[in-house]
Amino acid sequence: MGKVGFGTAVGIAVVTCTVAAVVVGWRLRSRMKWKRVVGVLRELEEACGTSVSRLRQVVDAMAVEMHAGLASEGGSKLKMLLTFVDKLPNGNEKGICYAIHLGGTNFRVLRVHLGGRRSGILRRDVERMPIPQHLMTSTSEDLFEFIASSLKQFVVGEEEKDSELSSVSRSELGFTFSFPVKQVSVSSGILIKWTKGFSIADMIGKDVSECLQQAMAKKGLNIHVAALVNDTVGTLAVGHYNDEDTVAAVIIGTGTNACYFERADAIIKCQGLLTTSGGMVVNMEWGNFWSSHLPRTQYDIDLDAESPNPNDQGFEKMISGMYLGDIVRRVLLRMSRESDIFGPSSSRLSTPFILRTPLMASMHQDDTPDLREVARVCNDVLGIPDVSLKARKLIVNICDIITRRAARLAAAGIVGILKKIGRDGSAGVAGSRTKAASSGGKLKRTVVAMEGGLYTNYTLFREYLEEAVAEILGEELAPFVTLKVVEDGSGLGAALLAASLSFISTDT
Repeated sequence: MGKVGFGTAVGIAVVTCTVAAVVVGWRLRSRMKWKRVVGVLRELEEACGTSVSRLRQVVDAMAVEMHAGLASEGGSKLKMLLTFVDKLPNGNEKGICYAIHLGGTNFRVLRVHLGGRRSGILRRDVERMPIPQHLMTSTSEDLFEFIASSLKQFVVGEEEKDSELSSVSRSELGFTFSFPVKQVSVSSGILIKWTKGFSIADMIGKDVSECLQQAMAKKGLNIHVAALVNDTVGTLAVGHYNDEDTVAAVIIGTGTNACYFERADAIIKCQGLLTTSGGMVVNMEWGNFWSSHLPRTQYDIDLDAESPNPNDQGFEKMISGMYLGDIVRRVLLRMSRESDIFGPSSSRLSTPFILRTPLMASMHQDDTPDLREVARVCNDVLGIPDVSLKARKLIVNICDIITRRAARLAAAGIVGILKKIGRDGSAGVAGSRTKAASSGGKLKRTVVAMEGGLYTNYTLFREYLEEAVAEILGEELAPFVTLKVVEDGSGLGAALLAASLSFISTDT
């Protein structure tokens, strides 16, 4: 071989070695980056652990906080608010009643015709109406005059279609008012503050039912506000109307809350409380529940610190639809900083709440072989194009960890309620047979009414929750506890409560 040929060969060898070294170095760096990302995932999985033993600690903590909240005002993170609802609809109600749900930029009006035990709900008419933007910052008189005018149009229209309505001397109405209120009776409450874009200064400190009652009177409507409720209580009302074994209601949607029927003598902070039924529905406001047993991560801590209400609604921030997507986003952001597995850094990934929970759920439940929905959300929403299949699978794992933790913690909260009222078998099966026995010595059937999009629409969330309830209760007791989806607690529930509390009932 000549000198030229030898030199060429040497040059090729050097280039080849250099390329090989670069490739090997790239692979090593890639493996190291992937190892760091997997480390973040494993760390997350461990921090979000919800073993049955840990869930039972959360159950105990929930029951303890419920006791404390019933014992004294401010005695617990759980407010345990009295609703003054001491009677739940049972299917005997008969007649025609109305409901109004004011929960945001829209309000709904309903008319419900109840047929008694044999007939149930004969007819339900609903109309949704927008609140004009200017009325959200106007005066209380303007707002309620508009609502009363809209209600009158609805009533007149229904009377024209149904001659039976015109013969009714006075109608009852349930009012669902989804803003912070201090309840003072079953049909009245004082507005504490506005949320959801409303800002009507003269309304603060006023009785919202009285404002509506006065506006209806001015319009010549002979309608009486019989019940002022929140949507959780309405959910319990619908659940109990359909199934008398319903003892509690839980809403898990954008936010979350729970209520249940409590013995009057257990409400220590109101000693001597007299009710016709010997009990009362308690609005737990369980979104504010907190315990050291909750598996909190640095992502939760950061989300809470950057929220408008730090150190508040801790339980809600771990289990509700408002926050789950953003927890996933925070995990992805950390991974993108640890590695370039998602390609060049995207500024969108740093935007709080850009990944909404429905989008997270669609990625989590993507069953296509190449995870096309994951790729779509990454590209269109998070600004991360060309995500590898390997990275897409990682994202699905993150969604699964966060969703599973949320669902299992919600399940522990539900069993905590059952423990408080002696329906969890905590005294052992023999003991629970004594405490929760019905005729014949059998364990008593228990139903929890469920509502909210996170539970009803997110299949994997619902499956994880129901699985955890069964695990916590154990195979002997779990068959006696049923979680049952109900619809329209905020509307239908208010109407049913108005009927029940106004004694529109029949024994037939």
